[in-house]
Amino acid sequence: MGVQISRLIEPVEIKLEDLLGRRIAIDSFNILFQFLSSIRQYDGTPLMDSHGRITSHLSGLFYRTSKFMEIGIKPIFVFDGEAPLLKQETQKERREQRQKAKEQMEIARQEGKWEEARKYAQQSASLTDEMIKESKDLIKAMGLPVVQAPSEGEAEAAYLVKKGEAWATGSQDWDSLLFGSERLIQNLSISGRKKRGNTYVQINPQLIELKKILDQLKINNDQLILLGILIGTDFNPGIKGIGPIKGLTIVKKCKTPEDLEKTVDWSFSTPARKIFEIFKNPAVADVKIDFNLPDSEKIKKILVDEHDFSEERVQKVLNKIIGLKRESSLDKWVK
Repeated sequence: MGVQISRLIEPVEIKLEDLLGRRIAIDSFNILFQFLSSIRQYDGTPLMDSHGRITSHLSGLFYRTSKFMEIGIKPIFVFDGEAPLLKQETQKERREQRQKAKEQMEIARQEGKWEEARKYAQQSASLTDEMIKESKDLIKAMGLPVVQAPSEGEAEAAYLVKKGEAWATGSQDWDSLLFGSERLIQNLSISGRKKRGNTYVQINPQLIELKKILDQLKINNDQLILLGILIGTDFNPGIKGIGPIKGLTIVKKCKTPEDLEKTVDWSFSTPARKIFEIFKNPAVADVKIDFNLPDSEKIKKILVDEHDFSEERVQKVLNKIIGLKRESSLDKWVK
């Protein structure tokens, strides 16, 4: 979910091709949830292999990531580590919401309401430890970096951008901006023609640049964090009655979390400073980023042998990202 500040921000539409040669630190949990939610059958049932194991995430991961590689985008997949204690309440609420959606999905199916069933099925998507492991295995087989964050994945992704290891973070959430990422790319996994109601709309990737946002709003990064705290983050509920516009007016008068507590009705047991520090000084790790050539045999073992993917279709994609590239291109890829 993350911080809801979209009303204050105007992203710039770009094309995937504009990211040629760019390293993008991707919030892996975010993109995998998107695949689990969107890659489904008409009644909301996810893709499965012959053993009944869900494969929607692997399908999205392989085919979408291959598209990135074909274009020349260099994705770095960052996985969440241990969540801060303050996030536990949010995680509990999300589990309850997914369970409720699952129950509503079953009712809709029994009543033959397939459109409703699909909607609730998307909301009930859940990422398991096994899915995370096999996703990491596939990413590594594709020759791409897997980064295990000590805590929040978006914090680690933002850190990679600040260090110059990546050009931007990739996520649908806005949190990486609060963590200090200089750039955020949205719609990486969902660009293209999508059905909205009875019509199709074109969805393109969007670029959000932190400096431009701060200049436009006339605040600094600390105040952006304070704005997030007012509206609500994964670590605290927002202040009742305060949305993005009113919150912006308030933070322009505040410089510290202590100022914020004096300005609004702060009735929470957790000090604003503690939430602020999660964004200001998050737990991150220094990692070495390596790109390698894809391993066709490992990829086919995971997808074809273990999960019943079409060998012909998988091989066709592999030919594009390996066989049809010149050696000079592959040499450049791993650097």
